[in-house]
Amino acid sequence: MERSAEISRKTAETDIRVRLNLDGTGQSLIQTPAGFFNHMLTLFSRHSLFDLEVRAAGDCEVDFHHLVEDTGIVLGEAFLKALEGKESIRRYGSFYVPMDESLGFSAVDISGRPYIFFMADFLKDKVGEFDVELVEEFFKAFVNSAKITLHIEVIRGWNTHHMIESIFKSFARSLREAVSFDEREKGIPSTKGIL
Repeated sequence: MERSAEISRKTAETDIRVRLNLDGTGQSLIQTPAGFFNHMLTLFSRHSLFDLEVRAAGDCEVDFHHLVEDTGIVLGEAFLKALEGKESIRRYGSFYVPMDESLGFSAVDISGRPYIFFMADFLKDKVGEFDVELVEEFFKAFVNSAKITLHIEVIRGWNTHHMIESIFKSFARSLREAVSFDEREKGIPSTKGIL
């Protein structure tokens, strides 16, 4: 049985629909007004092997803040719903990804406890029309909705596009590992019996 979910959220600022299949092949259909964000979500899908559909609109005449944050919220909610049982998963995942001169690292614990550590010294404020500060906002929103622990760090780099791409890819690979099944794990991977 596929682990999948569909979540919609409509506010006065945004209108977002997400379909997520954790047991996919990395197929994606991403439609938001933010080109760079589309690129990051597409490569997230490809490297996590999650099938992902995102249709998002918002008050982008202001900026992309609400769009990006609310997409993170809805994607996190879909992830939490799709992973409802959590039996026999590996729970933890970590991955380094080099992107030319940049090196990104992510570590994930599907813990049931939202916490984020984010360390990245980006050298530019924008990539195209995309405000770089929104990268952290996206991950914060995802973590709070998905109820996971996430550590993200850009180890090195000077091309801001590459730095951001390295952490999205490392995040994708970490989640892919964490949600994968461990045939030796017969129940919830926690001494508490719950995640």
